[in-house]
Amino acid sequence: MLKIPDHQVAGHQARDGKLGPLIDDSGRFYKPLLCDERGSKEVAFYTSFSSNTRIPDHIRRFFPVFHGTQLLEASDGSGLHPHLVLQDVVSGCHNPSIMDVKIGSRTWYLQASEDYIQRALKKDRETTSLSLGFRISGLQIYDSKESGFWRPENKRVLGFMVDDTRVVLRKFVSSNSPTDSNSEPDCSFASVVYGGSTGILAQLLELKAWFEDQTIFHFFSCSILMVYEKEAILKGMSSGAKIKLIDFAHVLEGKGVIDHNFLGGLCSLIKMISEILTSPDENLNRSCLQEYEKNHSYSENGSTE
Repeated sequence: MLKIPDHQVAGHQARDGKLGPLIDDSGRFYKPLLCDERGSKEVAFYTSFSSNTRIPDHIRRFFPVFHGTQLLEASDGSGLHPHLVLQDVVSGCHNPSIMDVKIGSRTWYLQASEDYIQRALKKDRETTSLSLGFRISGLQIYDSKESGFWRPENKRVLGFMVDDTRVVLRKFVSSNSPTDSNSEPDCSFASVVYGGSTGILAQLLELKAWFEDQTIFHFFSCSILMVYEKEAILKGMSSGAKIKLIDFAHVLEGKGVIDHNFLGGLCSLIKMISEILTSPDENLNRSCLQEYEKNHSYSENGSTE
């Protein structure tokens, strides 16, 4: 039986009669194909990527498994609609903390329509894409059984500037509540989520090594999902920390040229996470944190107002 994903933090959602992704109980994610060239481009990417023998197996694990396409009843009730059938990357997770990070200082490309370029350029300028080379597109942080998740509204997330981004990356791996405006993020989970031989930083560095050489694809407006489970850590188990690349409607052929746009943004994200690991207890600039809290008030259920 198909249902709406509980843990989607960005992108089009199948709610309120809108067209969006669905999942099933077997661990598959059904993403409706866009009717314009973006849909065909994403199918073309997955088909090419899946059959390309130059992609190492240790890199394939950072991408959702592709199971082809399928005609399904659309979530908006409009009838049969083609869907990508992909691995549900959070299947099996109970209360995952998730962050969607869009990589690249430039999310547009010259071959795109003028309308798309202008819209993408505007968003790049208004967010941290230009200043950092990446921006947070959505997130949820599991707080506790009583308070559930902290899910900032999309408008708030797109308003994150550099200092906000640094704070949120710390909140993401902290034991104190993300809604607690009176204490600084303690980063107590940083060493087991970001750090270690199998942590998020190690995975990002592995991905970076590939991007330093690969010239097959150029990834525009692609995101890295960072996922882990706080409850598992509290029970003394593995955090399950992992990264997955998603959203490939704007992938172009690399034509023998390194994808410096993606690589630059990836390096910037690595640098910021490395700084958290290097000094997890370092006091943030207090005025920066206070300014962040002042601009991001919280309701009792943990969502931003």
